[in-house]
Amino acid sequence: MIGFRTLLWKELLRFWKVSFQTVAAPVVTALLYLLIFSHVLDEHVRVYESVRYTAFLIPGLVMMSVLQNAFANSSSSLIQSKVTGSLVFVLLPPISYLEFFLAYVIAAAIRGVAVGLGVLLVTVWFAPPGFQQPLWILVFALLGGAIMGALGVVAGIWADKFDQLAAFQNFLILPLTMLSGVFYSIHSLPAFWQRVSHFNPVFYMIDGFRYGFFGASDVSPLLSLAVVAGAFVAVSAFSLALLQRGYKLRN
Repeated sequence: MIGFRTLLWKELLRFWKVSFQTVAAPVVTALLYLLIFSHVLDEHVRVYESVRYTAFLIPGLVMMSVLQNAFANSSSSLIQSKVTGSLVFVLLPPISYLEFFLAYVIAAAIRGVAVGLGVLLVTVWFAPPGFQQPLWILVFALLGGAIMGALGVVAGIWADKFDQLAAFQNFLILPLTMLSGVFYSIHSLPAFWQRVSHFNPVFYMIDGFRYGFFGASDVSPLLSLAVVAGAFVAVSAFSLALLQRGYKLRN
């Protein structure tokens, strides 16, 4: 447990020491999204009955920030350690692959939630969303951050260079989050793209998280919870299998 606590503390300090870049900058980015989209669409779009578009947008921006920053934390930490050669100092101590996994994923989820909380605090004044189901908000935020943290571990293990990691982020993570209903309800899409959206697991993270604020969602919140929990188990199992084999780490 000492090794696990030390590695977790190291990962937490890693992003907190540069919190202006890792926490404050994403909050400002989300605030700019809100200012632009709410100014253009607030008077023209109604998604849920009696819910302003700005209020609808806020939970989506919060969850998008949680997901993207959780992924960035674990993936960037691993690729930096591989490129600089400092990863050997993490692998040499007697830390099990499960402790290794938990330290990176928990730190990633904490950073994601910290950024999401920051986004919520600076945007909630524009159009306070309801907090109908606080427990659902917390569960989806933690599960979403953990999934992206585990996926970041996979990407960090697989990538040998920063541009490979950037490709993973730009061509997989970014499209999945931007096309997941952050800015719209999937009911506003053509039927074909609505069906496509149901194959995007990030859609269920956003929709289930938004249900916690409004008590309304595009699909059943129980279905969203089942999909998100299943995604967490699948990604974690794959990540643990790579760590257990030492894929691209111990050779």
